[in-house]
Amino acid sequence: MELFLVGLNTLAKLMLSMPKCLNNLFHGGDQFDSDGQENYTGNKDMLGKCEQFFLELMKVPRVESKLRVFAFRITFSSQVNELRCNLNTINNAAGEVKESAKLRQIMQTILTLGNALNQGTARGSAVGFKLDSLLKLSDTRARNNKMTLMHYLCKLLAEKMPELLDFDKDLNHLEAASKIQLKSLAEEMQAVSKGLEKVEQELTASENDGAISAGFQKALKNFLDTAEAEVRSLISLYSEVGRSADSLSQYFGEDPARCPFEQVTQILAIFCKMFNKARDENEQLADAEKKKLEKEAMKEQAAAHSAKKEGVDADRSKPNYRVQKHTRSNSISEALGSLHSVG
Repeated sequence: MELFLVGLNTLAKLMLSMPKCLNNLFHGGDQFDSDGQENYTGNKDMLGKCEQFFLELMKVPRVESKLRVFAFRITFSSQVNELRCNLNTINNAAGEVKESAKLRQIMQTILTLGNALNQGTARGSAVGFKLDSLLKLSDTRARNNKMTLMHYLCKLLAEKMPELLDFDKDLNHLEAASKIQLKSLAEEMQAVSKGLEKVEQELTASENDGAISAGFQKALKNFLDTAEAEVRSLISLYSEVGRSADSLSQYFGEDPARCPFEQVTQILAIFCKMFNKARDENEQLADAEKKKLEKEAMKEQAAAHSAKKEGVDADRSKPNYRVQKHTRSNSISEALGSLHSVG
């Protein structure tokens, strides 16, 4: 019986790798003639191992249902782990955004800039702004068309609050969270819950199968003991994540129904990329300007040095009477000294 259970488990894995396999086996496929197997009355030893296995398989009540249960059991752990990972990512991302003091200061700076630009208008004393306004910062340009409001924001922060420029390091889970759809997670949660219900239904039905399903029952009971606890934990986490996702929208003053978690995280993720791009471009421009000034300074220094050298050369080319007179005086003194020594 244990060997037979191993065979069922293997067949269930085969079903997962070839989804059409089960339908071909049990619903008139060409690969397997179940009627022929059930009606076989010859010597079993004359059959191959594959045929012998399927002959035994046909004796199992509701074998198709049991195979589907085995297939669910095989994928259960990986499915639950992936779900839990995605749910934790959403929770972590929401917490990081709400707890980031740097992001909060940047938002305040953006509001201040907006009010300054709209000074004298009805929008010049706003207490907040729509979240999707963050994506318009790169579209608003200066009159010379060389700098966007995003570039100016980064320039201002670099001069006044440079510690805020790496705010995205506070948001480690934002990028991953922006790619997760809550609707998909809900569908996966529903699939896991329904799968577990089918396991329970088959386990109950197999109680009347007799000895042939004894091993199957034992294997399923052990699985259910841990699976039910994991699903309960997952349902609790899913509820927590739902509240966390709504609270993120509300944190920015948005209605979760109109600006859900997915939209919030996608806007923030794009804003981070736009901000970093503008910051890097500002740094590249500043480096280029610095090199240009250094080059100009070197040229000016070289020109000054060249002019000084030309001045010195010009001075040397003029007659130096004072030097010649001094030299002559020395010669007379030396001559007199010589005469004196001879006398």
